[in-house]
Amino acid sequence: MSLFSLIVAFLLEQLHPLASRKYLFTWMSSYVDYFQHHCDAGERKHGKIAWLAAMSLPLLSVSLAFWWLMSIHPLLAWIECVLVLYLTMGFRRFSHYFTDIHKALRNRDLHKARTLLSEWCGKSCYELSAEEVARVTIEQALLASHRNVFGVVAWFVILMLLGLGPVGAILYRMALFLNARWGVYGAEETGAFGEFARFAYRVMEWLPLRLTAMTFAIVGDFEDTVYCWRSQAQSWPDAEAGIVLASGAGALGVRLGMTIVQDSSPVYRPEIGMENEADVDLMQSAVGLVWRALVFWMVLLLLLSLASLVG
Repeated sequence: MSLFSLIVAFLLEQLHPLASRKYLFTWMSSYVDYFQHHCDAGERKHGKIAWLAAMSLPLLSVSLAFWWLMSIHPLLAWIECVLVLYLTMGFRRFSHYFTDIHKALRNRDLHKARTLLSEWCGKSCYELSAEEVARVTIEQALLASHRNVFGVVAWFVILMLLGLGPVGAILYRMALFLNARWGVYGAEETGAFGEFARFAYRVMEWLPLRLTAMTFAIVGDFEDTVYCWRSQAQSWPDAEAGIVLASGAGALGVRLGMTIVQDSSPVYRPEIGMENEADVDLMQSAVGLVWRALVFWMVLLLLLSLASLVG
């Protein structure tokens, strides 16, 4: 069920991207703000209570619906899995940015590439050179592929194997969203309240991050991936992001990071990866890396499914 749910969800998103996704995020923002407003008293335990309360409703709803639908007919439960994946995965949410930036750079339209990257990052990128635009775009694509695809798939499959239905995809995306709202972007305002959201996110990311990095090693340059992962990942300000970026840079043989200028101020980023400078050709290689990794996961799921049937 997991494999066919993923295949159909991917095809649906490629053929008909979810146009109303921004309204879903608006609703989610209002939903989590409600718990923050009623629970935030400035202490870590209040953040834990709010996190668990915000998680409980969607997780219980999805799990109970799955078991109920399974009791009626497995096909209905499968449809729920496809719907949940369609709502939680966002492959096309970032791929169109990457494609348009790549096309602009290939056409030597640096202004358009900078504009698109600024929209994608939410920060001014108008002072970046063409090489820096390509470099930051590759970084964004690697992180987005993990957070919107591989992390979701990993937890979806794990909890499906435990018989909990598609709740893993909801769990991962909610943990990511709550960390963004309470643990990262609102860190100054939330203080101790956001500590549990940050802790829970790190716990949720531990396994998917390493699965993504190992996959990059298998489908890319194995030795360089392992070297960059082990020696460079911890130097990145965000340790979780560092694992994805360092392993991806090693798999591609590209040099990422380094100081750039945004909003007229230098932004220090350590140098990670190998010796090749980022350009439009390496951007295309990054697309190939992500697709090879995705195909590898699908083949692995197929083998697991066949092994389960034989068993």
